[in-house]
Amino acid sequence: MLDTAFYVPEEKLHRLASNYIFQRDEEPKLIEDSQVSESSALPGFLSGGGGLVSTAFDYLSFCRMILGNGTLGKERILSRKTVDMMSANHLRDGLYLSGLAYGPWSESAFEGVGFGLGFSVVMNPVLAQNIGSVGELAWGGMASTAFWIDRQEELAVVFMTQLIPSFTFNIRRELRTLVYNAIDY
Repeated sequence: MLDTAFYVPEEKLHRLASNYIFQRDEEPKLIEDSQVSESSALPGFLSGGGGLVSTAFDYLSFCRMILGNGTLGKERILSRKTVDMMSANHLRDGLYLSGLAYGPWSESAFEGVGFGLGFSVVMNPVLAQNIGSVGELAWGGMASTAFWIDRQEELAVVFMTQLIPSFTFNIRRELRTLVYNAIDY
């Protein structure tokens, strides 16, 4: 993952996408020009919960590594047991995110969804109202980006966009529906 960091070096800034915010009945408004982005400087705090800048290729490489139980190509990056631990629900007493998430941070009901080490974990697709599989891993970003990894289906999806807030359009659920309905085996 050569293009993933907490900031974008000057020589790579030309590849960074600008960020826009949704405005009802108007064109999206530019809120972060890629060429003068805050992402061009190392932040004072490196937050594991937000602030990474990446490419679709790097993100897909990460997803493929999880699908490969810790390997990518011929390289072992994490042990299989580490990936299993990351993929387990770590919320106290088997709680779902619905008991902990609220307000603008709750883009979905989070019922039937736990949290592992780095992503949500679908514990019950029926409660989650989520076409997918038990154990599916996922997370989204502020600018409507999303990824999910379904180890049962050997499937990884990375969706990149630059529109804030992430709940403006229901494109994540629509994409999920299209992808799963295309599986015919």
